[in-house]
Amino acid sequence: MVKPSVLVTRRWPAAVEQQLASDYEVVLNRSDKPLSPRELREAFAKYDAVLPTVTDRIGAEALDVPQAQTRILANYGVGYSHIDVETARHHGMAITNTPDVLSDCTADLTMTLMLMVARRAGEGERELRAGQWDGWCPTHLVGTKVSGKTLGIIGFGRIGQEVARRAHFGFGMKIVVFNRSPVDAEVLARFDAVQVSEVDTLLPECDFVSLHCPGGVETRRLINARRLDLMKPDAFLINTARGEVVDEAALAQSLMFETIGGAALDVFEREPAIHPMLAQCTRNLVMLPHLGSATREARAAMGFRVLDNLRDFFDGNEPRDRVA
Repeated sequence: MVKPSVLVTRRWPAAVEQQLASDYEVVLNRSDKPLSPRELREAFAKYDAVLPTVTDRIGAEALDVPQAQTRILANYGVGYSHIDVETARHHGMAITNTPDVLSDCTADLTMTLMLMVARRAGEGERELRAGQWDGWCPTHLVGTKVSGKTLGIIGFGRIGQEVARRAHFGFGMKIVVFNRSPVDAEVLARFDAVQVSEVDTLLPECDFVSLHCPGGVETRRLINARRLDLMKPDAFLINTARGEVVDEAALAQSLMFETIGGAALDVFEREPAIHPMLAQCTRNLVMLPHLGSATREARAAMGFRVLDNLRDFFDGNEPRDRVA
């Protein structure tokens, strides 16, 4: 029996690549560089399955294929706003993602960012490594207490709930939630959380605001200049969702003029490019290079979840994580 042909657009954990090679006719992108629209078009005309990541911009240009051979885009990651879903569907491509398996690690990193920006950890390390620390004094790098504060969570899916668990039970934080749909009362009760009906209601109440909503047209620049002005002047914004959810120029202005306390970002609108105005915000901004799922455990689990979806699809069954 002929095995389906599969292209993996970036390098994955070795154990996952080995299993893929055993199950399919696999081609790996050994350069590990993002594919161009032309290379993606060639792939869609040649392979039964393409396994993209967030770095693959699968828009109209990449999908301009007269007759696609690709039948499934098995995405390595939860978010899929980098894929033009309607055009892919027009070509008869199924789309899957990898939920569940990275929730813990992304939530852990959210708490890392929250603590770093509140306690000015990035500034402290840079000062120490530069040999500029003069010793302890009562006014040196004074930050903000996290325990007992109010945390607003925008997007209360799996990751948002894991953040609530850590914040409420680990740090005694009060949880306020905005979600596009009503959250089950039992779920809210687990964290003694309150759901509000509008983002604008949540923002003025919170000392920290953490973003966990999906990307896409509906949430593009959800956090804009007007909404940043609604935040407390000493509040902090945390983003481990998608870079496009935040208006980066507006955020930089808020940080420069100190109309909010600070921000911590793991994702950016034009990755790997960083908005030049953000790069100037050295005192009250923490930035990490998209490390939310970057643990050995999570990255392997994501790959094996892709394998589960491929197996479902090529066995003629509905993929367990089909999103389109």
